[in-house]
Amino acid sequence: MDRVTNLYLENLCIMQENERLRKKAQLLDQENKALLAKLKLKNKKPSSAATSSPSSHQQPDAAAAAAAANAKATPAAPSSKGGKKPK
Repeated sequence: MDRVTNLYLENLCIMQENERLRKKAQLLDQENKALLAKLKLKNKKPSSAATSSPSSHQQPDAAAAAAAANAKATPAAPSSKGGKKPK
């Protein structure tokens, strides 16, 4: 009979621990979903703001045009034309 009582008490403790962990998992799941929604909202705002602003589209194009103009104005290094020297 003592063995049965011990098994019963052990089972009771396991079930209580299981319930405690289940509640903790539910709270963590709720927190995770809230943080994910917040992150999605945060990521959505900059992309919508960038598409609504016409100046934001022109700046990367202007930067690319300036970089291309600088590349044309800068002469190529002499070592890039000749390749490897024969040994």
